Amino acid sequence: MLYPITFRPILKKIIWGGADICPFKGITPAQDGIGESWEISHVEDNYSIVANGPLEGHNLDEILCACGKQWVGAKVMERFGAKFPLLVKFIDARDNLSIQVHPDDRLAWERHRSFGKTEMWYVVKATAGAALYSGFSQPIDADEYVRRVEDDTIMDVLQRYEVKAGDVFFLPAGRVHAIGRGCFIAEIQQTSNITYRIYDYNRKDADGRGRELHTALAKDAIDYTFRTDYRTHYEPRTDAVVPLVDCPYFTTNLLELEHAVGRDFSALDSFVIYICMDGQASLRDDKGHETILRRGQTLLIPADTQHIGLTPSPTAKLMETYIG
Repeated sequence: MLYPITFRPILKKIIWGGADICPFKGITPAQDGIGESWEISHVEDNYSIVANGPLEGHNLDEILCACGKQWVGAKVMERFGAKFPLLVKFIDARDNLSIQVHPDDRLAWERHRSFGKTEMWYVVKATAGAALYSGFSQPIDADEYVRRVEDDTIMDVLQRYEVKAGDVFFLPAGRVHAIGRGCFIAEIQQTSNITYRIYDYNRKDADGRGRELHTALAKDAIDYTFRTDYRTHYEPRTDAVVPLVDCPYFTTNLLELEHAVGRDFSALDSFVIYICMDGQASLRDDKGHETILRRGQTLLIPADTQHIGLTPSPTAKLMETYIG
């Protein structure tokens, strides 16, 4: 019988990594310089390992091969095959990350035989003045993009947002973006590790070399559509399902709980992921399994689950994600 599972986090020590991921997740001893924690991953050479129950020690690939439709849903399996379609991360940036863009499905398949990369960010916390970049601050075209990269003025046309906890950004493939120093975020994205680096602040390594830029590759991947606002707006509510993102690749809701709530997934035909941003909740499914979900933990609910109940203790803030 399938049950809600947690995975061992895949911790990534990165030069720009901060010190917040381990304390946030309750990992001891704490490690400094951890830039990312991959919570659920089916990226090659980075398969998540089950951390609880009878399947402990098995990886996500083995589970999908053994009982894919039960785990992810028949419609999801038909669409994505034997590839788990989402990658879930926490990201802690002590320094500015490079300006980048990701290709869409068509371009990623043509160039890399991979999914594209549409993603979203939820700001867990941010230091004073911390900012993100999303989209352009004025209309530009492909030729202007290339010229601005070459003459070092690309930052002049990027939209900068100072952020605080609870801010949300949806980043469809093709949108230029970057995470700034002081940002701690949760990221939900398509299962893809393809990134085109546009700009890296002219930083040099110890040998005086700059990082490789992918100017030509990015030129054809960028969506040059201009918007006046790239932030996702929502109204927080207690004990309610608050929609954040609804796109072809994932649907994400926010649940801020003070009382017990029930969720009916009988018509969904998809796995459901819960990411605990704050507090703690117990989850009980229709098969009688009960699991405690604490701050910093991520839980995968199999697609054959019909109903669950969530009980905060005393409060909990959860992100809920599935394939609609």
